[in-house]
Amino acid sequence: MSDSQTVSAAVAKLYNTYPFPPEALLDEPPPGYNWRWNWLAAHNFCTGQKPQRQDIRILDAGCGTGVSTEYLVHLNPQASVVGIDLSTGALDVAKERCQRSGANRVEFHHLSLFDVEQLPGEFDLINCVGVLHHTLDPIRGIQALAKKLAPGGLMHIFVYGELGRWEIQLMQKAIALIQGDKKGDYRDGVQVGRQIFSSLPENNRIVKSEKQRWSLENHKDEHFADMYVHPQEIDYNIETLFELIDASGLEFIGFSNPSFWDLERLLGKAPELVERAKGLSDRQLYRLIELLDPEVTHYEFFLGRPPLIKAEWSDDNALLAAIPELNPCIEGFPSQCFFNYNYQIVNLSVEEFEFMQKCDANSTVAEILTGVQLGLDEVRKLLQQQLILLTPA
Repeated sequence: MSDSQTVSAAVAKLYNTYPFPPEALLDEPPPGYNWRWNWLAAHNFCTGQKPQRQDIRILDAGCGTGVSTEYLVHLNPQASVVGIDLSTGALDVAKERCQRSGANRVEFHHLSLFDVEQLPGEFDLINCVGVLHHTLDPIRGIQALAKKLAPGGLMHIFVYGELGRWEIQLMQKAIALIQGDKKGDYRDGVQVGRQIFSSLPENNRIVKSEKQRWSLENHKDEHFADMYVHPQEIDYNIETLFELIDASGLEFIGFSNPSFWDLERLLGKAPELVERAKGLSDRQLYRLIELLDPEVTHYEFFLGRPPLIKAEWSDDNALLAAIPELNPCIEGFPSQCFFNYNYQIVNLSVEEFEFMQKCDANSTVAEILTGVQLGLDEVRKLLQQQLILLTPA
């Protein structure tokens, strides 16, 4: 076998041994939402407006046990969804998961990312979470996916960050050293890792990192194995991340957690330094932020294939003529206090609340404002907070 086939076989063996993610199967739709998997919310985040179509094709590339696939089906009721994965064991769980919850607009294929060209047609949304960094050649993987992305389509990607996973890397290497020629026996690896953690002093840096950040998940062997005995992992920093992104040939739209990448969060007490940093390129600024806050365990971001039509709503007349509706990924509305798309608490003014109550996907902004004392800047603020979606006139 080639090196790539050898790695793929080892990865498939891990996930056949420990199907991942290990979330419970339900006889109902999954709870809550992940806005990154909702086409309306994700498109709005990336372009500033509601998409023209909802009858789209979605690819879940590296779907595992179907946790993301199930959400993609239920959160996008007009979409057709395809899931692919290397592990037959994980795919069996994915099929049962979707069948039990009624996610019936999905088909699954036992397929590598590298062979995705075997699927017919193109996709409007490609979801690839926690997959590329487990391949031998992530650049080849992202290029294969990029070829399947339709014009105007979006790709959502999640890969590991090296700075926040330093202790994990150390433990991975320690387990492998103790395993010796038993490396690749994943059940033995989990046992060895558990013994190491139970034996190390409580003030050990690796132990403290595990307890502070990962132990709630890692009580399950599936999570522990995925983190500490995976046969293939490539971790990124901003510089190597953008080498990957550039190789895709797609447009970098932005990170899905933009507040983390705000320098004032870190240097707000030194405005002169923030001002000096304005001379940096976007990538240099991202690098500065991760150097100052090296807790980055992963990067989650959107890419797009042009043409991507973006709206910024600076023109008052265009904003007045637009039709607003509520972001589908909010919880607790109607109320002045509710959860936004990121499950953060939002407190609306009386006027903002009245405006959002009238966002019925039929009335224009101008029509709503005839009965609500709210300015256009306040409407823009609601849009900036991803609380409403706008359809242009």
